[in-house]
Amino acid sequence: MYFAALLARTQDGWQASDTELDDVETLSDLTDLAREASVDEDTVLVYIEQEDAWFGVVRVEGEEDPRIYVSDAAAAARSSYGEILTNELLGGDDDDPADDLDTLDLDGTEDGEPDGDDEEEADGELGPGGELVPAGPVGDRDILMDLGLSEKELLALDTDALLVIADAVGAADVLETVR
Repeated sequence: MYFAALLARTQDGWQASDTELDDVETLSDLTDLAREASVDEDTVLVYIEQEDAWFGVVRVEGEEDPRIYVSDAAAAARSSYGEILTNELLGGDDDDPADDLDTLDLDGTEDGEPDGDDEEEADGELGPGGELVPAGPVGDRDILMDLGLSEKELLALDTDALLVIADAVGAADVLETVR
């Protein structure tokens, strides 16, 4: 089960609204949803969580590219909305075949290639496209720094992250109206 909320900064503080993600299939859709909630192209935070498994924050400011943070990439990659965020962060949804290493005919003898015998298992899981998705946080760890939540505090969040984030940015009271 998912919960999603939009926190839009205004001249008078923050406005909160819960939102349905049924029509969101891409990061572009999510960004458009945030921009529609924006007041005078000010900051909008999109918060998505899946019951104690992971949470994500997308920060949209005007026409700038969105900034993204996901608390646990491996857990998020197993969910439809989390996969949207992790694909963007990890480049798993790249349509440019020139950038796809699988199209290169590499046999492992190129300079800089490690021997296959000495490889250790990496932390993480395979994503839907077969790419390795790291366990743990990914993305912009300074996404909320200027709003009052440091990287260290963000990395320490687990359950009830939305309440801590809303409190840090000064939106706890308005968030309670939609929670």
